[in-house]
Amino acid sequence: MDNLKIEDIQDICFNISKNIILPKYQNLKDDDIKYKNGSDLVTSADIAAEKELKKNLLKIIPNSSFVGEEEYASNQNILNAYQEDNYCWTVDPIDGTTNFVNCRNKFAIMIALTKKSQILYSWIYKPLENNMSHAIFNDGAYLNNKKVKTKGVNSLDKATGSISTKYWDEKYWGSIQNLKNQFKEVNSYRCIGFEYLDIGVGQRNFAILSKLSPWDHIPGILFVREAGGSDIDFDNQPYNFSKKNNNLIVGNSKEFNLQILNKLGV
Repeated sequence: MDNLKIEDIQDICFNISKNIILPKYQNLKDDDIKYKNGSDLVTSADIAAEKELKKNLLKIIPNSSFVGEEEYASNQNILNAYQEDNYCWTVDPIDGTTNFVNCRNKFAIMIALTKKSQILYSWIYKPLENNMSHAIFNDGAYLNNKKVKTKGVNSLDKATGSISTKYWDEKYWGSIQNLKNQFKEVNSYRCIGFEYLDIGVGQRNFAILSKLSPWDHIPGILFVREAGGSDIDFDNQPYNFSKKNNNLIVGNSKEFNLQILNKLGV
């Protein structure tokens, strides 16, 4: 791990953004856009960026494993890497692909490094701003190399955040709908990386999530935890990417998450 430097990851993200992602932003052709799994958007930029990320990250830690969102679409067995006693990179090459396709400005590169069930490092890079956030296990969360701490609210009626609108188990949907009206504001960025960052710095207070793909959540989970926030599933257990979690509450504090869990009555 001696050859792992935070600035090297930023350089990789900057170059991939400059050469692959940003040239396609607001410039996608019809044949650049496809669907995977029948409904999820993917672009030529997602695919090319992930290949370049894999090439560069595996150079940093030779013989490490790699889990990428686009690779998973054709090989779901790559998730077995989380069970091995080996360093593993997890990558979402463009978090917020729908925003990217529709020329909205919230999309990010997300990267995490894990070993077994422990998240060691994570990075969330905003290409349009050349803005890097990162987190280090037991060492804090950083926005452009400045350590950040979250801040929260005491009650639901003062809280702003998001609630997933799809993939809920039917037994939870009624409770989710009732809960929505108790918050000050509920809206989605359509880019969970941006939401994790805003929870981490205290600009948002919560996210209630379903269908937990690891590349969407591992990077942000470490950032929020290291900023002083918390996460629990509906069984009151922390997120564990090496197992299958179907739901998650992420917030500024454990106490606030428990308020939400209590309101859901699960």
